[in-house]
Amino acid sequence: MKDQELKSEENKEKETASTPEETKPTENNNPEASPEAESTSSFAPKTNPDITFVNDIFEKTKTEIQKVIVGNDELIQLILAGMLTGGHILLEGVPGVAKTLTAKLIAQCMHIDFKRIQFTPDLMPSDLIGVNVFNLQKSEFTFKKGPVFSNLILIDEINRSPAKTQAALFEAMEEKQITVDGVTYKLDLPFFVVATQNPIEQEGTYKLPEAQLDRFLFKLKVGYPSLEDEVNILERFKNDFSNDHSGQVSSVVKPKDIEKCNAIIEKIHIKSELISYIATIVNETRNNGSLFLGASPRASMAIMKTSKAVAALRGRDFVTPDDIQTVCYPVLNHRIILSPEKEMEGITIDSVIKEIIKKIEVPR
Repeated sequence: MKDQELKSEENKEKETASTPEETKPTENNNPEASPEAESTSSFAPKTNPDITFVNDIFEKTKTEIQKVIVGNDELIQLILAGMLTGGHILLEGVPGVAKTLTAKLIAQCMHIDFKRIQFTPDLMPSDLIGVNVFNLQKSEFTFKKGPVFSNLILIDEINRSPAKTQAALFEAMEEKQITVDGVTYKLDLPFFVVATQNPIEQEGTYKLPEAQLDRFLFKLKVGYPSLEDEVNILERFKNDFSNDHSGQVSSVVKPKDIEKCNAIIEKIHIKSELISYIATIVNETRNNGSLFLGASPRASMAIMKTSKAVAALRGRDFVTPDDIQTVCYPVLNHRIILSPEKEMEGITIDSVIKEIIKKIEVPR
């Protein structure tokens, strides 16, 4: 009897398992599962390979530079944003905050020609751009190129040389060429100038005129490291007094990569509302009671170009208001001049820019 009861229970279990209500649905026979799967796959985010390429340039460069320098992520990002849009950079900071070292490491990360020029009071324009030298054998003048004929020029302490030497850079920075004795010589591309200056020691220096300051796309202020970063600096070099780790930095960016990044950045999408936002910010600098001189349309163009570059370096193919606000400070801080009254009150340029940005409604 027990065997018959067991057999009957087993038969019942088999019949129950085979009923349609208990059959587990598959993707083919479930009418609700397949549309969800299709919608999920059709709306899956797609990675833009061009944006990934630009973002990788930033990440690789940052990784190499941080083998020597601690922190400074935003500074590296802004330097690259300026260079990838064909602009020149002015680094301003007190001595010892790695302005020159940062510029040298940026050059080392790029597989391009690099020259460093120390500006001094006795430096002449010919020392910079070159000079015609008489060739006795050929009885003719031969042009001997100066150090400006390179891809990346680091000008250390640009305000140490007189105005005539500073002015020798005008044509090179704006038109990528120099003229000597009526003959024009084209500079090799890409061509970037990275200059440094000390904001506090003005004795024996020659302040850059506004016209030349406007040639720089960015003026980046290099500040002191945070407490945590300074501890990391000391830990890194506590057993290495030479502080020379630059040999560890590899070249990761080629000239064709710079050209490719420039073409990609040009295609970054920026909405019409954000273009109006940029124009409104710049226009406000011309109608602000705290300012004696406002920014020109060159500043508007600079904000638009570099906000696109920052967006790409951050891994996006579109510009956001945050990108614009990020670049407003380095683009505007050397192009606008405080009124004498505000300067006497101790108001800073950055505080005026912050006030302007805060006042203008952000597009949604």
